[in-house]
Amino acid sequence: MNPPKPALAVAVQETTPRHLAELAARSPRSGRLHEEARRLTPGGLSHNPRNHAPFPLYFSKGQGARIWDVDGREYIDLWMAHYDAILGHSPPQVIQTVRETMENGLHIGLAIEQEVELARRICDMVPSAERARFCASGTEATMYAVRLARAFTGRNVVIKMVGGWHGANTDLMVDVFPPDYGGPEGRGLPPEIVRATRSVTYNDIEDTARVIREAAGDLAAVIVEPALGAGGMIPAEKKYLEFLHEETRRNGALLIFDEVITGFRFAPGGAQEYHGITPDITTLGKILGGGLPIGAIAGRADILDESSILRKVPKAERVIIGGGTYSCNPLSMAAGIATLDTLKAGRDQIYPTLEANNRRLCEAIRDAFRSRGIPVTITAPSSLHAVHFTREAGQPVRNMADVIDHTDPAKQIELADRLRVHGVFEFHGGALSVSHGDAEIASIIQAMESCADEMAAAG
Repeated sequence: MNPPKPALAVAVQETTPRHLAELAARSPRSGRLHEEARRLTPGGLSHNPRNHAPFPLYFSKGQGARIWDVDGREYIDLWMAHYDAILGHSPPQVIQTVRETMENGLHIGLAIEQEVELARRICDMVPSAERARFCASGTEATMYAVRLARAFTGRNVVIKMVGGWHGANTDLMVDVFPPDYGGPEGRGLPPEIVRATRSVTYNDIEDTARVIREAAGDLAAVIVEPALGAGGMIPAEKKYLEFLHEETRRNGALLIFDEVITGFRFAPGGAQEYHGITPDITTLGKILGGGLPIGAIAGRADILDESSILRKVPKAERVIIGGGTYSCNPLSMAAGIATLDTLKAGRDQIYPTLEANNRRLCEAIRDAFRSRGIPVTITAPSSLHAVHFTREAGQPVRNMADVIDHTDPAKQIELADRLRVHGVFEFHGGALSVSHGDAEIASIIQAMESCADEMAAAG
């Protein structure tokens, strides 16, 4: 006898579009898990971006470019652990290193040799890195980077991008999520943060120059993602990054590259190596941990040394960077070392192949929708991509103003929902890994074509 369908799945089938009802019907165990999760966790999730219709699917395994849900269904993955898994899920060389490290304990909570080894690799590979310091997440890294910048310059104002997501730390929770920009991201945030954290339009030199002038001598730093992740993989224009580099130096402020997503993905040295522009501070995470939790702040020695415990200064002069209980966890350090070594050794093969595969995939996606009368713009920095449904063909998408004024984000969500029915998992953008071979790319293209047919038929 088949188990009864969860109430949530029944409700979904009665009230939602056919493709979502189909997904709910074939995912009974995920439906039951989410019903229980809603009783135990606010909204049923501990990380909001993992929410999707009709209810979050729950997963049990990842291998290469594929993941399996708890109902046994297989998907080609484009989410890739928040764009982390550049070597694919469960890469053997990383798994083996972690297993060997586990034999000596899970966490010691004291200084270990592996933290020196991973710091050495960061300083060797990342152009801005004269020093590196670890924490446990990208969110912490950006929080500490802003603190360091304010301490080093003795100034208060930090400029960020409209739509820029730097984790949930309070200092940068301004003008993150569309469409309502103009202040803190909701309740629980002090309203005065807008005086010290100001937002500018990404890739807009004129708007950014205006806010820099307004900050005058109180500008501590500009923080920017070389690819605007939450906004839909929108690449920073090189001329814009060059402008930020020149203006921060002219004003005595610091330039922070948030490379939590782009670090080690664009090149072994990240987007700063790719563009040839060196910031003062870099924040890292995701790929750096090889699939395990990590964050890091890297940059100029004189800036990072402000946080040194060896500085003998009065309490008011200290810059506290805690790092957290699980900073320099041996497993994360070991996984990071194995990952960076693999990327560095294979750089001449890995990065050109990833970019070529991404171009081929994006061209096919563009053709699939345009041939069916659906205008799209695809942003595709390095091995990342996102499909933007524009109101007219050829509409550029350079910042969040373009996203709001010229695209239909609801269709982007619809595409991700439909892709799951066709065995491809994606959210607001995708990332390729070395495990995405010709077979996976062909299957993704076929799924995109099926979704284009369905969306054209639905009008």
